[in-house]
Amino acid sequence: MAGILEIENVYTAYDKADVLQGVSLSVNAGNITCLLGSNGSGKTTLVRSVLGLTPARAGRIVFDGSDITHLPTHKIIAAGIACIPEGRKVFPKMTVLENLHVGAYQEKSKAVIRRRLAQVYEIFPRLKERTDQLGGTMSGGEQAMLSIGRGLMAAPQLMLIDEPSLGLSPLFVKETFSVIQRINELGVTVLLVEQNVHQTLAVAHRGYVLMQGKVVAHGDTEQLRTNPEVQQAYFG
Repeated sequence: MAGILEIENVYTAYDKADVLQGVSLSVNAGNITCLLGSNGSGKTTLVRSVLGLTPARAGRIVFDGSDITHLPTHKIIAAGIACIPEGRKVFPKMTVLENLHVGAYQEKSKAVIRRRLAQVYEIFPRLKERTDQLGGTMSGGEQAMLSIGRGLMAAPQLMLIDEPSLGLSPLFVKETFSVIQRINELGVTVLLVEQNVHQTLAVAHRGYVLMQGKVVAHGDTEQLRTNPEVQQAYFG
């Protein structure tokens, strides 16, 4: 079965040095697929390649049957991919409501926007309570909610979530991962890019391990848990 996102033998370079070296992976529709790897393994470069921010030098990226390898970023987003960036990146001087509206900037129907907003508020009641609060005055955990909510406002088919646990307290990490599960249950396919292997393998269906720009292991989460390379790298 072809995935909703197919990355085929992708090479991506910065200053002529390849960061990604022949990476292939598949994200099946309806699943949470994780991409594990330490800092510098190439995870964020892969996200940037999918989004067209650092285009692949070679190989192919196919989304929902269409080749998006060399499309500009705005067209990739319009095709149905949302990204929750590392570090959350909320607009600090905009209110919660204004931040959420930014996520729906391509939607013209006010009724559709209202419906999506109601769904986001149902998932995150705390955002509803803080509609008029400035994004920059919220805690890290609340900003994580806002960032995910903003992504949902685009009604994406696929959500790329880059390092959602970064800088969060253990309580908010747990909460964020349960939200990712809930989003997936609502029908959004997720590519989850993370270092936090325990939490990630608890929610993902299958995954890939990236090391120095190459996929060194892949399989369902149980296979990854028992993979010797993964155990050595992550479980000591």
